[in-house]
Amino acid sequence: MTTVPASVPHTGDHLPAPPPMQPRRAAVAAAAGTAVEYYEFGVYGYLAVIIGPLFFPNDNPTASLLATLAVFGSAFVMRPLGGIVLGRLGDRVGRKPVLIATIVGMGTATAAVGLLPTAGSIGIAAPIALLLVRLAQGFFAGGEVTGSATYLSESAPAGRRGFFGAFTPVGVALGGGTAAVVAGITTTALTDDQLRDFGWRIPFLLALPLIAITLIARSKLEDSHAFVAETQQHAPAKSPLMEVLTEHTAAVFKVIFLSIGSNAGYWVGLIFMNIYLTTYLGYPKSNTFWIMGAISFFVAILMPFFGGLSDRVGRKKVITIGFLGYAILVLPAMIVMDQGSFALAVGAMVVLALPMPIVQSVTYPTYAEQFPTRVRYTGLSIAFNIGTIIGGGLTPYLATYLISRTDNLLAPGFLLMAAVVLALITLRTVRESAKETLQ
Repeated sequence: MTTVPASVPHTGDHLPAPPPMQPRRAAVAAAAGTAVEYYEFGVYGYLAVIIGPLFFPNDNPTASLLATLAVFGSAFVMRPLGGIVLGRLGDRVGRKPVLIATIVGMGTATAAVGLLPTAGSIGIAAPIALLLVRLAQGFFAGGEVTGSATYLSESAPAGRRGFFGAFTPVGVALGGGTAAVVAGITTTALTDDQLRDFGWRIPFLLALPLIAITLIARSKLEDSHAFVAETQQHAPAKSPLMEVLTEHTAAVFKVIFLSIGSNAGYWVGLIFMNIYLTTYLGYPKSNTFWIMGAISFFVAILMPFFGGLSDRVGRKKVITIGFLGYAILVLPAMIVMDQGSFALAVGAMVVLALPMPIVQSVTYPTYAEQFPTRVRYTGLSIAFNIGTIIGGGLTPYLATYLISRTDNLLAPGFLLMAAVVLALITLRTVRESAKETLQ
């Protein structure tokens, strides 16, 4: 860890405590923005089966689904570029202005999806337009969740970074849960023909009021406590990217491999399971959406508890339990889901979701603690977004592809197991940071 001379105030826990309301406001504003991001990704994933034939007409439903998931994954490809550009701005001009920019850009792109004409209207231009909008969404998303994690880690009072840092994944869960509920309402209230004609657009357009609420919350924030202190002591990094790549290479790889596991847990363990339950096992779409929404909200409630627990017993112990839970539970849960009983499938889905609040709540503050304040936004954005491409962008596509090639419905489970084993191996090399000051 970087050594700071005694005469220089250390950014983080050695500084005077932030104003009492700042951590709470930061938690609300950060969770709201992250919720918008994962609302859009969740809606796209939940409605992929409906959107696919509209933008990628094909006699083979699996081919349409794969094409739709490929476009889904394309947004992840843009995330590292967005992370580099927006992370650099965040490290040089401040966290707050960049977090406002990300929510405007990301939310606008989300709403734009709901306005796109389909292939039946403009032919090949439709999937191209969908791809371009998704790329724009991915660019801004590249600076959203990492900016949120950075801001919260730097605004939290001493000894409570785990608790407040958990509100970034709270936003993830709330966004995904809201997406599932909206998808459930839409598919319940409308007929199949109405869904294909106009209904699929409604969930995307509902991003607009979410943007407005988040902008109000973020406009009232001050910049993060640690960032302000850092800029008072030192000039901003001239080239945050080069500094990260040359001085913090090990931290970059550790966060990449950890985020592969945590992202696979979310995107395979929750989002892909919607496709698994509805497309492959034949359970009703609307009922499945309701269950996914309920599970997401349940997970969100648990996250601050596990984040606070990691402040007391350590990050690594809590994360290890969560990853082991995924590895042990995923295959038995998928087998139970395939018994033809929706009630059993719901029970199995609840059990499979139990590791999620443990892993998600504690990994986000852990990521942020691997980098010093002067390049934290850039370092976290590069590493996390690369891990997200592999663990999040590719996994729904790979899971669908593996099933189509092997006829083995358990293939996604093995994919998740491989990702969490990689993360567990990496975790052994990560220092315990719960009791440390920010670098």
